[in-house]
Amino acid sequence: MSELSAIVERLERALGPSAGAPVPLEGGITNRNYRLVFGGRDCVVRVHGKDTSLLGINREAERIAARAAANLGIGPAVMAEDEECLVTEYVSGAANEPARVRATPAPVARALRAFHECGAQLPVRFWVPDLLEAYAQIVTARGGRLPREYAAAQALTGRIAQVLPLTKPVCCHDDLLPGNVMSTGSDGGVILVDWEYAGMGHRLFDLGNLAVNCDFDEEAETRLLGAYFGEAPDAGLVAALRLMRLMSDAREAAWGVVQGVLSELDFDFEAYATAHFERLERATGGGRFEQWLQAASAEARLA
Repeated sequence: MSELSAIVERLERALGPSAGAPVPLEGGITNRNYRLVFGGRDCVVRVHGKDTSLLGINREAERIAARAAANLGIGPAVMAEDEECLVTEYVSGAANEPARVRATPAPVARALRAFHECGAQLPVRFWVPDLLEAYAQIVTARGGRLPREYAAAQALTGRIAQVLPLTKPVCCHDDLLPGNVMSTGSDGGVILVDWEYAGMGHRLFDLGNLAVNCDFDEEAETRLLGAYFGEAPDAGLVAALRLMRLMSDAREAAWGVVQGVLSELDFDFEAYATAHFERLERATGGGRFEQWLQAASAEARLA
């Protein structure tokens, strides 16, 4: 709390006097989040976690992405930022439940398309094969052990990258957990929060990331792709989406492994990694992976 007090005192000089005690906000296992009032404005202060750069987080990219999203009306306004924290306007709303995102993915699809096309240039690349290699080096350097599933996940993402290479990167969110998609009211609008993994990446990764985290079925996948591209998807595009779902789970599993040697939080990162490795293995069974690779090869132009 002494660290937070120093941050609040510094923010008061930029945002005005604070009112009331900081209210911790639930959610997130990397940073600490608080609701505070500065100068009469309701704000969220996110205090950056330790060694987050080793997770692939670039704070300059986060700031650029958050401001771009705010300008598009799909992210909260950025109030202040420095090397220790990011302050955004508090948005009244609720984190979307996976079932709601599955039923009506169009608002999120439109928000992502707007962000992908906004032209922002982020100073970091987000590409899962690169992340898995970097995470493996960190784990090994810190005396950790890579689980047996890790090498298989690396081989899988490498094969996907051959079919869907990152040749035309766009600015992406890259962390579309249900809690990062907020419903803003009965009009169906959405606000996307938590831009810390933003980078120049593959637009289909964002769609696959959303789909796997919200447990989309085939009908929901079709609705998502149709809303994003403005037309019914063909079999190749659906296959490409499913490959990016695999990319997402490989990233989440590897993230759990590297957090096991980095994080000081009381969280079972080993179980988190195991759950994603297991889901990845289930999803690739029955010859589906090879079928998707073959069908998606025509979609490389979307990279």
